[in-house]
Amino acid sequence: MNREEMILRIKARTTPWDIVIIGGGAVGAGVAVDASARGLEVLLVEREDFGKGTSSRATKLVHGGVRYLEQGNVTLVMEALKERGLLLQNAPHLVHDLPFVVPNYSWWEAPFYGIGMKIYDLLAGKYGFGKSRVLSLQETLERLPTLNQEGLRGGVLYHDGQFDDTRLLTHLLATAVDHGATVVNYASAVELIKDEDGFLASVVIEDREAGERHTVGAMAVVNATGIFTDETRRLADAKAQTMVSPSQGIHLVFDRSFLTGDSAIMVPHTSDGRVLFAIPWHDRTLVGTTDTPIEKPSYEPLPLEEEIAFVLDTAGKYLSRPPTREDVLSIYVGIRPLVKAAGSDASKTSALSRDHTIQIDPSGLLTIVGGKWTTYRHMAEDCVNHAITLGGLKESPCVTFDLPIHGYTKNFKELGALAVYGTDAAAIQELVKAEPELGDLLHPDLPYIGAEIVWAARNEMSRTLDDALARRTRALLLNARAAVAIASRVAELLAKELGRDQAWQKEQVKSFTALAQQYILAPVPTRVQS
Repeated sequence: MNREEMILRIKARTTPWDIVIIGGGAVGAGVAVDASARGLEVLLVEREDFGKGTSSRATKLVHGGVRYLEQGNVTLVMEALKERGLLLQNAPHLVHDLPFVVPNYSWWEAPFYGIGMKIYDLLAGKYGFGKSRVLSLQETLERLPTLNQEGLRGGVLYHDGQFDDTRLLTHLLATAVDHGATVVNYASAVELIKDEDGFLASVVIEDREAGERHTVGAMAVVNATGIFTDETRRLADAKAQTMVSPSQGIHLVFDRSFLTGDSAIMVPHTSDGRVLFAIPWHDRTLVGTTDTPIEKPSYEPLPLEEEIAFVLDTAGKYLSRPPTREDVLSIYVGIRPLVKAAGSDASKTSALSRDHTIQIDPSGLLTIVGGKWTTYRHMAEDCVNHAITLGGLKESPCVTFDLPIHGYTKNFKELGALAVYGTDAAAIQELVKAEPELGDLLHPDLPYIGAEIVWAARNEMSRTLDDALARRTRALLLNARAAVAIASRVAELLAKELGRDQAWQKEQVKSFTALAQQYILAPVPTRVQS
């Protein structure tokens, strides 16, 4: 993927695109893959970087949603379990099985959760990842040596999936491009233009790097902007009613020593009504999440002190070594674009539906919102089916059910640290052969090498330090202080690839360092953010 080439495609276009997608997160990328794989001509534009919002801030799980089963939303659970299986099938280099243990501290928990997980297995059917079973005390501690043993009776084992959200997102975008789509980051949809009948006919795109505007025709326009859904809808109708009720969730990242072994912990009931996960991820321990209603969305939401205290306190009840503020390597915050329902209590977002919603406004703007990462493919299929009807496009069946995701390989384990790149790993290894210094680790506490930064700039549209360190690699999430330490070196590599000068490098380091402070937890609690 090359941004300059993508901009040239937009400039050269003289006829309307079949579908213009606004939003470069999981849903937008999924729609681009589905539509382009059907042979439609697709343009996707993203105001910031791909995945800058919610799609880079997930709990890193591909799962059916155990808590939705308890709520009685069997349809959503079955859909998600099926999609979980398809993701493993179509992207084995990016998705893998992760065993979970529900620790049992009361006599009733083993039979209660044991039965629940058997139902989970049953609903997964042929897409199951592994069978659940009740564990003895000894088996539980063998899987979770760092679990708090006081009062522990045993556990219940079940299986779900794990992934790296923005690595999958990047490969989805590459898949769309492989099928002919045009995708551009740092390109805003600033105006939606209607024809004389009041229907959308074109979109004004602003290239934020060049400061140029381009008007592109569209047979159908898809709004896949997640937490900014209502803002986009108001480009077409200033009086559009609010659809989204945003909810914030935080995640704390710790050293791997807090959760040794290869299993994760799932706490099914917490004081705020959510489940809490402690999972191994990229040789770290990731703990989250919360569910806090907020008034408005932002790209860089801040954690609330009560959220931090809640996660630390809850994790401390289950881990033999309770984590402290000083142990936090990084903290990140995501916002869920939950859909409002008539009569729902917006103050209790944990009760709002995670099903996706498709809304077609009077102007013809097709909005898709809600859902979750695991169900992105099904959401995209539903959306493209609607877009074909709305835009009067040629009917064609969805082909993503068994469509390999870019980089697909079953031999990913042979690639070591570069396994998540799949077949692209060979090209990264060639970069190291050409320039051996690119094979050096950028920091001893991070798993990344210089060649990955070069690859991201040349082939994955990485334009800034934030892009390179927060999303193309996950350095900022794995260890925020270490990410700051390598900022100058990474800026130097990016500048060489993008043709930037030293002034640009200095500004990038300055802005990234300021951004990274939000991911570093101060040892002493600060005032509660409002």
